[in-house]
Amino acid sequence: MPHLMEKAAADTGSAVQDTQDQSGRNAIECKGITKRFGTVVANDQIDLTVRYGEVLALLGENGSGKTTLMNMLSGIYHPDEGVILVDGQEAAINSPVDAMDMGIGMIYQHFRLVDVFSAMENIVLGTKEKRLRDKELKEKISGLCQSFGLEIQPEKRVFEMSVSEKQTVEILKVLYRGTRILILDEPTAVLTPQETQKLFQILRKMKEQGCAVIIITHKLHEVLEISDRVTILRKGKSIDTVNTAETDEKQLTELMVGKAVSLEIDRPPVNHKSPILKVVNLTVKKTDGTKAIDDISFEIRKGEILGVAGVAGSGQKELCEAIAGLMKIEKGAILYEKENIIGKTPAEIIQMGISMSFVPEDRLGMGLVASMDMVENMMLKSYGKGKGPFVDRKPARELANRLVDKLGIVTPGVDTPVRLLSGGNVQKVLLGREIESCPNLLITAYPVRGLDINSSYTIYDLLNEQKKKDVAVIFIGEDLDVLLELSDVIMVLCHGRITGFLDARKATKEQVGLYMTGAFSQEVTQ
Repeated sequence: MPHLMEKAAADTGSAVQDTQDQSGRNAIECKGITKRFGTVVANDQIDLTVRYGEVLALLGENGSGKTTLMNMLSGIYHPDEGVILVDGQEAAINSPVDAMDMGIGMIYQHFRLVDVFSAMENIVLGTKEKRLRDKELKEKISGLCQSFGLEIQPEKRVFEMSVSEKQTVEILKVLYRGTRILILDEPTAVLTPQETQKLFQILRKMKEQGCAVIIITHKLHEVLEISDRVTILRKGKSIDTVNTAETDEKQLTELMVGKAVSLEIDRPPVNHKSPILKVVNLTVKKTDGTKAIDDISFEIRKGEILGVAGVAGSGQKELCEAIAGLMKIEKGAILYEKENIIGKTPAEIIQMGISMSFVPEDRLGMGLVASMDMVENMMLKSYGKGKGPFVDRKPARELANRLVDKLGIVTPGVDTPVRLLSGGNVQKVLLGREIESCPNLLITAYPVRGLDINSSYTIYDLLNEQKKKDVAVIFIGEDLDVLLELSDVIMVLCHGRITGFLDARKATKEQVGLYMTGAFSQEVTQ
């Protein structure tokens, strides 16, 4: 009887060989897929094909139907019309279990792991093989890692892992269950450039092993780097499928939007030398007593965009909330126009001219009230200025209508509760309201998270308009290409400390990525 390790490797190798033999054949074919939610047609007669041994990118604006289509492939939704073929056979995918049985696995943007479990426990969770001995499980997982070029520590707990490590565990989870068709939803949203390249190496290895890969992303440069073909959706319809080698960012954008869109980000010069905000030796603690911000100092000038880079959880959220008066300060000073604002209330800080637009994972968790409509949410910034017992809604209604036109907010009307809007449109409402309050300092955290490319460039233009009006902008973002194009200076955070300040005109993504991981650091004087 062969050693279990040899058997596991043999089983894995056999499965890989079977998939390799299918390379070039259609893995999934969608024909005339239609999905309705009430009167809304999310998918309208969509056609899509992905082959074994290729990476297919799926592109489209917010609301174009990408996630709905993938949710039908992964068994969460069921099409109202049309046919899905898997391996050339008509398939009824009525649940995620059905999808997994057919070899389809999906990696979601927000990982579905149990934090207190180890990598190995998460990988086998929900399978019969969790009854195997730890040694046997480790050997089987090791065989998968060898086949697909993956690296994990089986006994490491999820809460101790980096984002990249968690993603690797998610990939191993679906491979362990026999996935041959992998779907990834915005997989690089919070990865450093180095982590992104590591993921792409894994996807290329899967492609070599004959797997079919579908990747949803808004980052066009990544589409051009990793995919073989690109399918574009617009307003719920499949517009075209093009070979990646025969296209470019300009054509893909035009296919997504339906018109030419400028992909240039302006960078007006900074005309002021004196700082409007100085942060001095700031320390902020989390609720568990650990330091979220650890003795950092920086400044920002009028008419300057300070980009803040860092992997998720490096202290960006706490920095925003500390400046806005929402967190207790352990040590240090925050000087706005040379006045220390520590101890002032958020309302007092707003009155001084500091405005914050923060976009957390729960977009309605800060800044907007989900049950209120756009008009009422506009009034949250201005109701304190009113006189007498009656509130004048007319200015707020005019502002709401102006933002709908200016930002292209998709809503049935300004009296519709914001909880009924898509995440991207909620972001537009929030950022638009903050900009219209005419601040002197605007703090924007992840302002384009989840927005399509057309909406994103509208936001970049709005921020540059504020810069030209001498507004200082703190821009916390995830896309390093955008940070380098939009910012004047980039401040890099790692584990709550500043590892460096970089001139955005001269820095590279690779340099920023190394500072983000703490591999590089400099004497942090701005």
